[in-house]
Amino acid sequence: MTHGLRTADYEFELPPELIAQAPLPQRDASRLMVLDRSSGTIEHRTFSDLPALATPGDLLVVNRSRVVRARLLGTRDGSGAPAEVFLLQPLGDGRYEAMVSPGAKLKPGRLVTFAADFRAEIMASTERRTRVVQLHADAPFANVEQAIDAHGHVPLPPYITRGDDASDAERYQTVYAREPGSVAAPTAGLHFTTALLDALGARGVRRAEVVLHVGAGTFKTVDAADPVDHVMHEEWYSIPVETAAAVTETRAAAGRIWAVGTTSVRALESAAQPDRTVQAGVGETRIFLRPPARPQIVDALVTNFHLPRSTLIMLVASFAGYDLTMRAYREAVAERYRFYSYGDAMAIT
Repeated sequence: MTHGLRTADYEFELPPELIAQAPLPQRDASRLMVLDRSSGTIEHRTFSDLPALATPGDLLVVNRSRVVRARLLGTRDGSGAPAEVFLLQPLGDGRYEAMVSPGAKLKPGRLVTFAADFRAEIMASTERRTRVVQLHADAPFANVEQAIDAHGHVPLPPYITRGDDASDAERYQTVYAREPGSVAAPTAGLHFTTALLDALGARGVRRAEVVLHVGAGTFKTVDAADPVDHVMHEEWYSIPVETAAAVTETRAAAGRIWAVGTTSVRALESAAQPDRTVQAGVGETRIFLRPPARPQIVDALVTNFHLPRSTLIMLVASFAGYDLTMRAYREAVAERYRFYSYGDAMAIT
């Protein structure tokens, strides 16, 4: 029987204390589990060792999407009771699709006040049970984006049980993040420092960028028994012309394409061409990589440890193979690796 085709194949026991609640003081001090696909071996190293795993002529592809302060906490009009608006994606002119709480109370026409100079009007309900909200910002803000940045909270994942603090504004963001749009960090990139990127460059490893704005659906586990029945969330991505060219040049020179994070994989594979290059451009993707399919573009992957029954662990299995992936996860638990967004990392070569 072939394993890795059913959702239940991706269950594993994770002690709650292994879920990292905060980052380590130094980004690249995290542990790094190294998986060799050809030999099936597992090695334990430190993330700062990553340059030693790369080869001159390799290409490192990172996701430069920046996390926005998508979590807005306020009060409902009339009652003054607490309310939350979680921004999902901009719709233009200060309107956003958002998740709201409490949903039963926040019907179209209601107002949520975040500050004297910032509020949201509930405009409509969607088929996905989300809301369309119109944000209103007064002086001194020139636009609602400034108000979001001033009053919003860092949208830490649901498995981090504390509220955000001042340090998260920096640490739940990659050092190369530039393009606002994500409501969750592309977490594999959180381990990189400027010095580590410089060390990779000095070794002859080129760097290229993609953009994939991470949606809240990234945390959704697969409920269907057969992953084929799972409805994948949609995410916007962009492949710059220079990145497409770098992939082509690296492929021609027999270098390896390293993807930093599952988001970089999703962007690259969504733009894959039959000759294992990528097409520049923008789009929206619902790509769902899982066994027995294999990625076509990526030759090596840097990633964190993911939730059971998630599309992300299935993506890793599509790249590393199901048996090696689950063996690595069992070993990570036994060796007390730190899991999820602020946890340790894995490199698959």
